[in-house]
Amino acid sequence: METGVTVVGSGQVSTTPDVLRVSLSVEHVAADVAAAVAQVAERTDAVIAALRGQGVDASDIGTTTVNVYQEYREPGTAAAYRGSHQLTVVTRDLTGFGTLLNATVGAAGNNLNLQSLQFDVQDKSALLTQARELAFRQAEQKGAELAALAGYSLGSVTAISETDNHAPIRAMALGGSAKAFDAASINITPGDHSVEISLEVHFSWA
Repeated sequence: METGVTVVGSGQVSTTPDVLRVSLSVEHVAADVAAAVAQVAERTDAVIAALRGQGVDASDIGTTTVNVYQEYREPGTAAAYRGSHQLTVVTRDLTGFGTLLNATVGAAGNNLNLQSLQFDVQDKSALLTQARELAFRQAEQKGAELAALAGYSLGSVTAISETDNHAPIRAMALGGSAKAFDAASINITPGDHSVEISLEVHFSWA
């Protein structure tokens, strides 16, 4: 049986986000599938053109989901079909959300739905390295304290297991049609973005 001590250390590093991810969808209801799909395609193209006109790169606009389904209606009423095209848009202009929203509303009107906003850090590699260093130092300190309490000296590392959590910590769900929002009145602030690493470290006795 292996002897020694197993401890968990955690390290957290925060920084200012450098990208904003916007999730939005274009929807349209029509009497038949073909019309619903055609209208969604036309208005999605208009939204993409509006975003491109605001300086968003084509590579920063991507389809998330596309759906077409029959809506529930009371018996005896005409059938209706809803088409939707959901997009994720990435922008590095963290203060220009209102302008982007106005542009997309102008392109799709009340067929636009704003799903959510997430501030994020595009390249987390340096943050993860710093968080790992902090987590290991904490684990080493805990291990040394426990070893001393048990009357031992801390030896070498025999195993390490890592878990991480670096999802954007500031996210806003804004489900609803564009007519419910006034871009000028939405004041969004990035806040901080945190990356946290936990390390489970096993030390042998010296």
